[in-house]
Amino acid sequence: FNFGPTLLSWMEAEDPDTYAAVLEADRRSAERFGGHGSALAQVYNHTIMPLSHPRDKVTQVRWGIADFRRRFGRDPEGMWLPETAVDVESLEVLAEEGIDFTVLAPHQAARVRPVGEDGWSEVEEAGIDIGRPYVHKLPSGRTIAIFFYHGPISRAIAFERLLESGERFAARLLDAFDEGAIGPRLVHIATDGETYGHHHGHGEMALSYALRVIEEEEGVRLTNYGEFLELHPPTDEVEIVEDTSWSCVHGVERWRADCGCSTGGRMEWNQTWRAPLRKALDWLRDELAPRYESAARELLVDPWSARDAYVDVILDRSEASLDRFFAGHAARELDEAERVRALRLLELQRHAMLMYTSCGWFFDELSGIETVQVIQYAGRAVQLARALFGDEGIEEGFLSRLERARSNLPEKGDGRRVYREAVRPAMVDLKKVGAHYAVASLFEEFDEVDRVYCYRVERREERRHETGRARLLVGRTRVESVITREAEELAWAVLHLGDHNVVGGVREATERGRWEELVEEIVTDFDRAEYPAVIRLLDEHFAADEYSLRSLFRDEQRRIMKRILESSISRAAGEFGQIYENRAPLMRFLAELGLPPPRPFRMAADFTINTRLERSLTEEEPDFEAMRRLVAHAEREYVDLEEEELGYAARGMLERQVAAVEEAPEDPGALDELDRRVAFARELPFEVVLWGVQNAYWRLLRETAPGIRERAGAGDEDAARWLEVFDRLGERLGVAIEAEAEVAAGG
Repeated sequence: FNFGPTLLSWMEAEDPDTYAAVLEADRRSAERFGGHGSALAQVYNHTIMPLSHPRDKVTQVRWGIADFRRRFGRDPEGMWLPETAVDVESLEVLAEEGIDFTVLAPHQAARVRPVGEDGWSEVEEAGIDIGRPYVHKLPSGRTIAIFFYHGPISRAIAFERLLESGERFAARLLDAFDEGAIGPRLVHIATDGETYGHHHGHGEMALSYALRVIEEEEGVRLTNYGEFLELHPPTDEVEIVEDTSWSCVHGVERWRADCGCSTGGRMEWNQTWRAPLRKALDWLRDELAPRYESAARELLVDPWSARDAYVDVILDRSEASLDRFFAGHAARELDEAERVRALRLLELQRHAMLMYTSCGWFFDELSGIETVQVIQYAGRAVQLARALFGDEGIEEGFLSRLERARSNLPEKGDGRRVYREAVRPAMVDLKKVGAHYAVASLFEEFDEVDRVYCYRVERREERRHETGRARLLVGRTRVESVITREAEELAWAVLHLGDHNVVGGVREATERGRWEELVEEIVTDFDRAEYPAVIRLLDEHFAADEYSLRSLFRDEQRRIMKRILESSISRAAGEFGQIYENRAPLMRFLAELGLPPPRPFRMAADFTINTRLERSLTEEEPDFEAMRRLVAHAEREYVDLEEEELGYAARGMLERQVAAVEEAPEDPGALDELDRRVAFARELPFEVVLWGVQNAYWRLLRETAPGIRERAGAGDEDAARWLEVFDRLGERLGVAIEAEAEVAAGG
């Protein structure tokens, strides 16, 4: 299995339990498969390697290895090439960096021959024999092993609904063995992880069942690539078809041309924008590289070796990590300003690689979120270049090339317009962070030293004033980038006149006396409720940098707007509720007659029932009877329940109680409450995701239940009660309790 560094870094912060399970899976697989873990490394940011600059190929592989080593605690044996896009130069880089093998699609093999023989056999259209590994001899004299996965079965999983039956899935894999072959044989597939559940519901269960069936098959066992390679080294040599991939029948054209590959969007659309986008990025990369090298050489011993090592800073941005990095790579002792400049230069190079992330070309439209994201990476590189080199021509040179990329949507225009409307507004500097902090401070309390995304914000001073519904905040704040360490002290003032009416400004902090005069002037007018005068002062003193709720970063913007709207929504809920209560008897009478209610009544019922049901699901002590009545009313009164929102709320109701059970796993009362909640969730007329509860149940079965069963057997009544609830809960969750109890007892 392979998880990219981007996903793993998100999981580490946002879903640590799953992240820990991934790491544990690699550790256990190494124990099972002769010391060979099943985790594969990945090229760092999913760039198409054959289209990458040779120097970037090296950095991408080195960063991928470093990220893997930091997470899994070992060197990777294998590395997944994004989209299996390959050329010989990329294989050279893998081999030089100590990678033993990679995995390719069967059509990427050109010809084969037994090791030591001269004559080659061309690989026919049916593809290469996937039952063995192959060795690829490289121009440098190095070698790398290659496994070619089973293409037809992999496609059947993705497109032919093979995961609908775990039994059929296992049979298809077992049938792939060549009965006439001599010696050990390998059957293996390669599929996207999201296939198992996201693309095909319960696909992970089919996979689990298939693995169990295979394990029980005589003469067959599970292995992984590292173990198989050690036990059965290649006896055949292969040469690849260069510049090919698994997801583009035209090689790697999907990432640089209108080759015809698409995700099946509108038939009239084209992807002629792909070529000018790549050409614009290539131009930008090649313009920035010599500037980086020249500027970095003044600060770093070897600019490109320093870039390769910069991944250690990306993975750990602590002061100690920075000190280690500069101790190893600085040309001399650097002062604070020089360190900031060096970090900006390295960030320039990081974004000059991130902008090649493959999904930017994979989909159909220039203005799609994936393509906008890679242009935003380019925009950050442009922003840093402007700050570092003062060269305004870089942005215009980039845009003059980017505008040749035409959107399929007339209203989106071309790449220049996409940049202007979606990239430039997303650019962040210290003042924008200060503005976010200032506006957000109207609605939430920050700690004296706090984080705003990748910025450290230290409150130096803050004054709050209120008159009626109006609020005024003025303050001074130090903002520092955790990434580049650039910092600035800012002064700010924001005025909130209620609802979404916010106006404010941010500027560089002035000397203390002048700041006091400015604050006194603004506060005096505010206390008199002379709000136009306050706004004029803000305009006068912060004219260059005015901000509003639009200045908030997007996630915070949504959260705060939700807070602002709460009172309005609450009033609307009361009004809809009153309409519903007054008309409910009439609606029920109409329902008895088989007549649908008038649209206004139905709208009131829809809003009221869904709102009340969602609110009840989020309460600490849910009222199940009240919710049952609401569901019954919905059924009688033609109300469409908002299944996605309610399902999410119901899942939260369960997982809150799961947390309570895990805090006190032997408490029968907590377990009984979880059983009641699961029973209610099963009654709801829509699906509630139970896998979180099922996983928690499995942990209890293995870790807690054996000891309690032992105590119950010795006559402990509380233990017996716990087991009674536990077994009942298992039945509700669809767990085969007796079989799993045997597994737990057997370790």
